[in-house]
Amino acid sequence: MHITFYKYQGTGNDFVMIDNRNLSFPKESRIIEHLCDRRFGIGADGLILLENHPTENFRMVYFNSDGNESSMCGNGGRCLVAFAKQLGVIENEASFEAVDGMHHATVSGTGIVSLQMKDVTAVDHYEGHVFLNTGSPHHVEIVDDLEGLDVKGYGASIRYGALYGAAGSNINFVNQIGDAIFAVRTYERGVEDETFSCGTGVTAVAIAMKATGKTDANLVQLETPGGTLEVAFEQDGTTFTQVFLKGPAKFVFEGTITI
Repeated sequence: MHITFYKYQGTGNDFVMIDNRNLSFPKESRIIEHLCDRRFGIGADGLILLENHPTENFRMVYFNSDGNESSMCGNGGRCLVAFAKQLGVIENEASFEAVDGMHHATVSGTGIVSLQMKDVTAVDHYEGHVFLNTGSPHHVEIVDDLEGLDVKGYGASIRYGALYGAAGSNINFVNQIGDAIFAVRTYERGVEDETFSCGTGVTAVAIAMKATGKTDANLVQLETPGGTLEVAFEQDGTTFTQVFLKGPAKFVFEGTITI
């Protein structure tokens, strides 16, 4: 079977994109894992299908690189919006459904995609870390030596530890570098490694930093290994609404592969 694919990346978080409006793609975990493999396949942090939706512009179906369908991916959602624009499905605005519900997004003339994320109604505070769900579950922890941290090793120990059980969590490590600027490194479940960037992760960090009093800003800049993202939100007590993840989403290449 020949598959046409498109490769996109958002601040180094990279994805295999497939136009599946005809529902021809076989959603088998072994095939998805193979396509995402960086040695034997195309190579990506995840695979995303663009499918038809009865009332909205399209549906997003997201798989981690381990081949399993997963929770929301913010950078993947932004890249899918850029992909939909390339296909002519949308012009500069999109409404689509993902696993965590409906999303709205806009694309600027310079290719910056602003994606509305889900509202956050709970931020759980613990000694040494914060936990919240921004479409995916996220552990947020401030560390002293972010640059020298073994993100894969330490992240895996938390992800598979007693805190989160079998389901696990994504793990974000943070260092404050300005009043409303934070450096972030993320261990992603399903990838089981550090990724260059995580959209739901930086969203969680921005909200966690506001909720814990590390910043007073409602617009936060996040510096990841793959580049800069921005998160804006409104706060009403413990609830965060109008949450937007903003940053570049870039087409890399397209091709065909036989499976």
